Amino acid sequence: MNKAMRKTAQFLGLNRSIGAMLVMAILLGMGEKMGERFLPIYLLAVGGSVYAVGFLNALDNFLSAIYSWIGGVVSDKVGYKRALMIYTVISIFGYLIIILFPSWQAVLIGAIFFISWTALSLPAILSLVSSTLKKEKQTMGVSMHSMIRRIPMAIGPLIGAILIEIYGILIGARIAFIVALVFAIISLIFIRLFIEDKQEKSEKVSNIIQTVRTMPNELKTLLLSDILIRFAEQIPYAFVVVWIIQTNQQSAVNFSVLTMIEMAVAMIIYIPVAYLSEKVSNKTIVAITFGFFTIFPAFLLFSTGMPMLIIAFIIRGLKEFGEPTRKALIVKLANEGSKATTFGTYYLIRDVVVSIAAMFSAMLWSISPQTNFLTASAFGLLGTAIFVIFGKDKRTLIEWKGIKNE
Repeated sequence: MNKAMRKTAQFLGLNRSIGAMLVMAILLGMGEKMGERFLPIYLLAVGGSVYAVGFLNALDNFLSAIYSWIGGVVSDKVGYKRALMIYTVISIFGYLIIILFPSWQAVLIGAIFFISWTALSLPAILSLVSSTLKKEKQTMGVSMHSMIRRIPMAIGPLIGAILIEIYGILIGARIAFIVALVFAIISLIFIRLFIEDKQEKSEKVSNIIQTVRTMPNELKTLLLSDILIRFAEQIPYAFVVVWIIQTNQQSAVNFSVLTMIEMAVAMIIYIPVAYLSEKVSNKTIVAITFGFFTIFPAFLLFSTGMPMLIIAFIIRGLKEFGEPTRKALIVKLANEGSKATTFGTYYLIRDVVVSIAAMFSAMLWSISPQTNFLTASAFGLLGTAIFVIFGKDKRTLIEWKGIKNE
């Protein structure tokens, strides 16, 4: 490796383990998105009902919350490398069920094993970043993962759609699952050969109540703010497409263009913001991010034409401004020896509370779109205010404790 490549790798927080993890994220993400995006229509094609489709959606949300905690506990207990291998084998098992048994019952059973791989693996991936990178490069490592993860999010569904277009839904979807299976096997080899296990295992893993009790107050403040911010995101989430296509009379193509703009903005800002987070406090970056979450619903309310909608979706893309920084901050604030468990517990609490609150979004929309969007922004404003006033990051926390001890 020449000097320029070595400097680039150092700047991006790349090492052997991080590189292997990124390859794994692309391959497993590609397989997940190729099949997962078309599971509802495949489920109907093999005899499932619309109720089965609804159950699949509920299952995905439920498993995402539960798997975050399970993934953290397993990672702290056996180490991130072994945990990632276990999770990949579980995904392989799920794909095999769907490939071998083309029935709607098999789809639901197989989905249990692979549909929420991202949620299951994220605590282990963040433990990997925390264990293999210096603290000042951890946000860059998380940012690289967040950016690379968007490659399969964009390409995976396209490949799946092409296969379905050529071979039909029944055969095309099964081919997609076979390709996903092959990618998972290759990922397993990458994990085994190239990821180093530097994590200290925890002999005793705390339960959820113990983990919450031992969470630093600074992390609890971030969790409370994050929950309120997710209210701002999820209350209007399902109705954004309704607002654009039905209320604003925009085409489905225009909505797809807006989504692409959002994704492009998110990918462009990841690395610059990660570098910025090395220079300024994590709290500042996260507070700015919460601001974008807050602004989007209110701005969307007053966006009635394509030019204004483009600006709205640029703002929506900018909400990723400090998301990697927020994830890295959770790991930094978590107690040593239980970082993955703490991360998983954090996401479990957040997602369960937000999923319950999101059920009221339809009620707010039925009153009026204005009520829905403005209520969302009000929650965002409250969450941002709490974090700005009471939140601390690792750097300010160390400085505050140093002053207190003088």
